[in-house]
Amino acid sequence: MAGTRVKAWGESALAERFAVFAECLLTGVWIAVASLGVVTYPAAFAAGARHLRRRTAHEGGGWREFVADFRTAVRGGWLAGLAGWAAVAAVWVDVQAARAGIPGGPLVGAVGVVALIGLVVTGLRAAAVWEPGARWRTLLAGAGRRTVLDPAGSFLIVGGLAVVALSAWFAAPLAIAVLGAVAAAAVAVEERYRHR
Repeated sequence: MAGTRVKAWGESALAERFAVFAECLLTGVWIAVASLGVVTYPAAFAAGARHLRRRTAHEGGGWREFVADFRTAVRGGWLAGLAGWAAVAAVWVDVQAARAGIPGGPLVGAVGVVALIGLVVTGLRAAAVWEPGARWRTLLAGAGRRTVLDPAGSFLIVGGLAVVALSAWFAAPLAIAVLGAVAAAAVAVEERYRHR
């Protein structure tokens, strides 16, 4: 086939890209199931991101490897998940203060929401580079720096989060599958940053 790039095992570039997209959707379902423990979402995203990195590198991996990565990541990741929910609670209090008409409330509420978005992006960037043996505190510190130093990449992740929110608004089950696309976006942003 002239003009079509073909992989060594006979897979066209289009077929490979569609396979990665399908893998993202499946990974989103895995992430959603692994996040049912409420504080396990950082570990779920870390395992999903690692699975997608393996897939794009043409390494083996599937449900069993995802579960093994999830079990390893959840050992320290549940604390990051708990801290994330504490941040959500703090922002909720800020927004309630803004609604109550407290002087300065709208400014405090807006700052809280922007800070929460920054924390979510930082968490996703940390999960995107997680490897077994990595400490979450170190991952989050590095991801926080990259979130600030790479605003373009951070806005790409915010765009992915917006797609999840719109998907949930349109059809809630669709948002579950799109979680894998957010993990893939975080992986791509981190890869882009690494090669800058």
